[in-house]
Amino acid sequence: MPILPPSLDDRRFDDLVDDLVARIPAHTPEWTHPRLGDPGRTLIELFAWLGDALLYRANLVPERQRLVFLKLLGMGLQPARPARGIVSLSFAQDAERNAQRLAPQGRLKAAMPFETLSEITVLPISAEAYIKRPLSSSETARRSDMLQGLAQIHRISGAVKAYETTPVFAGGRAQPAGVDVFGTSADRALWIALLAPRADTAANQPATNDAVKSALGGQDTGLPELLSMGIVPALSMPTLDDSSSKPVPVPVLWEITTRGRNDFETDYLTLGIEGDDTSKGLARAGTLRLRLPDESQIWAPSNDVGINARAGVGDAPPRLDDPDRAARLLAWIRLRPKPGEPVQHLPLAWVGINAVEIDQRASMAGRVLGSSSGGGDQVFQLPQGSVDADTLRIQVEEPGRGYQDWTRVDDLAAISTDPNVAREAAAFQLDAEAGTLRFGDGVRGRAPEGQMRVRLAFGRFGGGRAGNLPAGSLTELQALRIDGQNAPPIKVQQPLPLSGGEDAETLQVAERRIPARLRHGDRAITEEDYRRLAMDAPAVDVGRVEVMPRFKPRERRFGVPGVVSVLALPSVPLGPAPNPRPDRPFIERLHAHLSARTPLATELYVIGCDYVPLGLSVAVTLRDGYARDKVLLDVREALRRLLWPLAPGGIGRTGWQLGRAVRSRELEVEVSRVGGVDELRGLNLFRRNGNDWQRLPSIAADGAQILDLQPWQLPELLSVIAVDGPNAPTDLRALPNPFADASAIAVPAVPELC
Repeated sequence: MPILPPSLDDRRFDDLVDDLVARIPAHTPEWTHPRLGDPGRTLIELFAWLGDALLYRANLVPERQRLVFLKLLGMGLQPARPARGIVSLSFAQDAERNAQRLAPQGRLKAAMPFETLSEITVLPISAEAYIKRPLSSSETARRSDMLQGLAQIHRISGAVKAYETTPVFAGGRAQPAGVDVFGTSADRALWIALLAPRADTAANQPATNDAVKSALGGQDTGLPELLSMGIVPALSMPTLDDSSSKPVPVPVLWEITTRGRNDFETDYLTLGIEGDDTSKGLARAGTLRLRLPDESQIWAPSNDVGINARAGVGDAPPRLDDPDRAARLLAWIRLRPKPGEPVQHLPLAWVGINAVEIDQRASMAGRVLGSSSGGGDQVFQLPQGSVDADTLRIQVEEPGRGYQDWTRVDDLAAISTDPNVAREAAAFQLDAEAGTLRFGDGVRGRAPEGQMRVRLAFGRFGGGRAGNLPAGSLTELQALRIDGQNAPPIKVQQPLPLSGGEDAETLQVAERRIPARLRHGDRAITEEDYRRLAMDAPAVDVGRVEVMPRFKPRERRFGVPGVVSVLALPSVPLGPAPNPRPDRPFIERLHAHLSARTPLATELYVIGCDYVPLGLSVAVTLRDGYARDKVLLDVREALRRLLWPLAPGGIGRTGWQLGRAVRSRELEVEVSRVGGVDELRGLNLFRRNGNDWQRLPSIAADGAQILDLQPWQLPELLSVIAVDGPNAPTDLRALPNPFADASAIAVPAVPELC
């Protein structure tokens, strides 16, 4: 709806006269005929005229003034926002062997309109994602004999890194909590198996594979097909559109397997990204299209260890032990960091093929909105409200020229400072929420000539919270091919809920935006502004933010005017891993988001934390009835939790305070709280000295120790020994680094089955 200031009292002159005349019998019953021209009637009309003037003035305040002020600020009501999401397409008939290129604006079967946003090539294949999950330390110890045997079989003289081929996003289902496909894999890679449809008989499977492989390569047309990939990072996204910040892409490579020097060696071809990458380099949920090579170069190694003894070993793709999948395997797609790039983590909620973005809008085209009267400031109503302004095309009929495109402007009064340019501008102003067009008056924009028609050439309409459908709500697509013919039946898989749909803004909500608009709003001025903006940064899962004004990190110096340093750590759950460290994409994304909102003269730095390695040894005696190993484990976990930089660590459960010294007495209190500890017999603090640990000196006669930290530092607990005995160990050299990862050769381990 457009902003129309309400009337506080809608009575006018005639209403007041009628009201006063109706009261005459009650107050002066002897006056039986108040006709026009009667002196009493004249007095009534005089007071009605005065009352009408007062009501006119009353209607100007106070709500009317607020709404007029809202319009002066250019704060029109926000239109409804559509729900958006990504779906995966497949053929409803398994017999389909050809690729189908579908045009945009395909309609999905639902109670409300949903459309595809881009062209897509649906390939006759399915995909399954895997990672090489390394065996845990307990699994490695339990299966050490088998691993030694594998090392001898594969003639590996160095270290062996055993893994299991582990599916992720099984059955095309999403994992909203996310899977770190780089951090939790043995080779920092995600593997996607491209599978042909299942043939009617096992004997016909090779022929089916060849037919599908020919479709992937373009069937000798010289134009290989495009594989549409859908990517959904497992990151919290803001409610509003994040297009104001340019996402920083993750430096990765897409590769496909091809034949090496023989049938047992695998080589890789780098796949280029064709067209627009709406995921912005895996920085947000979106799609990208990979150009596939010719069918002669699409290949996958054999998974039969009787034929290929090196299946799954080293840099080869993971081994598939399922005969049915192995028979239908066409190739592997590998996603890995670019060489030399420090990308350690890539949390994904879903990845799939034949993917396309959809939103809750309907397209309309070729509708006449009306004819011009030739006057100024004409208003035309679109078929619906909540129009997508970026897709709107309006045409106006002109004598002898037919329909001509007119340009949308934000404000007709601000077209140009040159009056000649402003007078001849073929422009219109849009109220997207109300769905109205306003044309010029001949001074601020041209007015359409009389009897000329105004036409909606194209536009997309819709939105609202009703479109936020749960996963699995959409199942069918009706679309046209790019040649205009009907596409074959298409199935839809919706792995994640649709999100982002919001109803059109109300006047009450718009009024509440006025104070925020008049303040600094989305600008970083105070420390709280920096902290809030950093926590709300798109495509960045921030776990902690510390703002250090006037601190220059390169010089480790405070008091530098105009400098603001933002220390940020990624959100990582408490566990045995090292303290959270931001990688390069994390830093770049956060810096890009903040730099667009900082004052011009501010020198902004986004930094990680300077961790100081810390080692601990503690001795306790146990109470009767408690398991020894369980109590010692709880002691170690209590110390790790206390020194953890994120919540629930630290004294206040919000993370260890930046620059706060580590005191042995505080650690002793935490140990004494552990259930099963009868008495604390000793606690020692160690700091790193080269490759060795050095015990910190005592600062008091009772043996108290302290690890001093600079204001930009935090402790990192790397080694902790808890023993049941009279004295805490004074040497940590025997403790191996639990986070060391020596180079080793990946070897597939046969999964243990019940």
